[in-house]
Amino acid sequence: MNTRRLWFVLALVMAVSFTVLGLMGREIHRQAPPIPTRVVDASGQVLITKAEIETGQLAWQSMGGQQVGSIWGHGGYVAPDWSADQVHREATALLDIWAKRDFKAPYDALPAERQAALRERLKGEVRTNTYDTKSGAITVSADRALAMRQVRTHYETLLGSDPALEKLREQYAIANGAVKDPSRRTAIAAFYWWTGWAASTDRPGSDITYTANWPHEELIGNRPTTATIVWSVASVILLIAAVGALAFWHAKTKTEDHLVAPAKDPLAALKPTPSMKATGKYFLTVIGLFLLQVGLGAVTAHYSVEGHAFFGVPISDIIPYAVTRTWHTQLAVFWIATAWLATGLYVAPMISGHEPKGQKLGVDLLWVALVVVVLGSMAGEWLGVQQVFDLNTNWWFGHQGWEYVDLGRFWQILLFVGLMKWLVLVGRALWPALKAPSESKPVIMILFLSTVAIGLFYGAGFMWGKHTHISLVEYWRWWVVHLWVEGFFEVFATAVISLLMVKLGLVRAKSANGAVLFGTIVFLFGGVLGTAHHWYFAGTPVSVIAIGSVFSALEVVPLALIGAEAFETFSHTKAAPWVATYRWPILFFVAVSFWNLLGAGVFGFMINPPVSLYFIQGLNTTATHGHAALFGVYGMLGIGLLLFCFRGLARREAWDDRLLAMTFWLLNGGLAMMIFLSLLPVGVIQAIASIEHGLWFARSPAVIHSPLVQTLVWMRVPGDIVFAGGALTLAVFAAKLVLGIRRPAMKEATTPVAAE
Repeated sequence: MNTRRLWFVLALVMAVSFTVLGLMGREIHRQAPPIPTRVVDASGQVLITKAEIETGQLAWQSMGGQQVGSIWGHGGYVAPDWSADQVHREATALLDIWAKRDFKAPYDALPAERQAALRERLKGEVRTNTYDTKSGAITVSADRALAMRQVRTHYETLLGSDPALEKLREQYAIANGAVKDPSRRTAIAAFYWWTGWAASTDRPGSDITYTANWPHEELIGNRPTTATIVWSVASVILLIAAVGALAFWHAKTKTEDHLVAPAKDPLAALKPTPSMKATGKYFLTVIGLFLLQVGLGAVTAHYSVEGHAFFGVPISDIIPYAVTRTWHTQLAVFWIATAWLATGLYVAPMISGHEPKGQKLGVDLLWVALVVVVLGSMAGEWLGVQQVFDLNTNWWFGHQGWEYVDLGRFWQILLFVGLMKWLVLVGRALWPALKAPSESKPVIMILFLSTVAIGLFYGAGFMWGKHTHISLVEYWRWWVVHLWVEGFFEVFATAVISLLMVKLGLVRAKSANGAVLFGTIVFLFGGVLGTAHHWYFAGTPVSVIAIGSVFSALEVVPLALIGAEAFETFSHTKAAPWVATYRWPILFFVAVSFWNLLGAGVFGFMINPPVSLYFIQGLNTTATHGHAALFGVYGMLGIGLLLFCFRGLARREAWDDRLLAMTFWLLNGGLAMMIFLSLLPVGVIQAIASIEHGLWFARSPAVIHSPLVQTLVWMRVPGDIVFAGGALTLAVFAAKLVLGIRRPAMKEATTPVAAE
């Protein structure tokens, strides 16, 4: 495989993809739903101001934002999608106002023909765009103004402590008195109204709303658009064609003769450098954060049964759902990223054989900075949700309200500085290997470039401010979540694994070069522009649906051959007797392939086509994909890398394969039970409800707290217990390694196990 040609193709893919991504950002900015200067009724009375909407967004973020329900489908799953809830509540309130005034009866009591007539009137009232581009004002009728006031009162009451809505707050897992300041509650209601207005009002000169007719709401005629259906069909056709082409390419590509493994472990005679030894504390921190995340996951899941308590113990006032879910999702990113960052610090000196001056001190200081960011951001988020901060202080030190980027801007800056430090540490250790001639030079270069990308692309999180339009926030937020976490970290991990296999003598350097370069091209070709599938209904133009549907389908294509990759990875465990010592780290990489196919491939494509996502965005189908992909792929990968590094840091007599076997099967079995016994069935039930009645209904207590769904939520407990058992056995395994290293009676091993 010609590596020079592959480098050219990779550069071309990156240049074209990011150019298109930039143009999409410009169009999203240009066509985002306008925020009015004011909303007035027919008499000119001001109902809502721009300042209220912007303050409401900040206040909503301070209470947990996307961790408490969702906006335009993005966020948590227990509380409603506030946009869909606003649209439905306002529509039913307006229908009732008309029905009672004109026919002296509630809307639900009217004959079908009168209901149909009122619905047609409602569509004309709600979907007509009265935004004045010159004055920036939106004008509504007196009747609609009355309906708006009714809905606003509901939200003001809900976010307070009124006993009348305590049952509903418990069903939504919203703490009593979640927003203590009445003016903030009023502002949040104004923000909810604006997000509902964008979801129910046609764009100028169009019969499609700003959110492409999302959410599904029959009362106002919100149904999938033609573009949503057409591009969904196109994505399926393209997926089939691309999978066929890849299978043809794989069949005609010549495979090299099987490589004979070395007689002995090539890494057995090498010793860890001081900086490599210093990464041990990172991996122990990873396990600690993982255990904490698992515990918080159990509490968070239980909140969908008891919204104010944990098995009868009232805890919502102390650690509400908004906090537990924030910490649960944020810690997942923290511990997985820490495992990968520590791996980079470990393998860089091993690959180059060079320990830069002061490297250990840099590694130690970076660990301290990491701990400060993790603990500081968690404390800030708790204080923010508890409404301790004013809105400005909250934005800097508290809870930003954006899922996976919840930490306050101050902690975000510190994390970015830490990533820059990590980039310098890994780069200076790798530099001799980059300059020296080597068969593995292309893979080392990919490793270095992905390190640079990981450091820099987190900076996308600084592209929004306190009052940035939510459509633009979503645009940049998914740069962090999709491109940073799911994109360049995966390229980095692929390069690291390939280099480890080459170092072990299990893969030829030439084969690794071609495989890593080709895999990076295929992954990024679909992955960069595939980011757009997160933006279908976030107030974006139709072009986003077209591009996102096509390229997100291409993201799935490489997974079609994942079985061959998994078999090849597994075959390494039988290459030579000594490879058995790496059996469980390698099997974790096999698990990555399995969950990549199921979690990222099957469950990912389940929600990727626009028409599918139209009905199931923000349901437990998304959580199914999220758990299977985030932990199944990235979590398993992090544990596999951790174990590879532990192999070089710990004494072999302290290594316990029995504990690793238990860890492997408990984690994989628990994750499968969690998904198939609970998350996926609940998601299917919600999907049916969304298709039949609308998203508002699928997210309502009538569905989420129905006997069947509550039973399925309880069915998650066995999987959680099994999964937690795997986390505990991993912790016991690590503890044995630490005790094995520190045991005074233990003599120095005659054969060190890591590289310099």
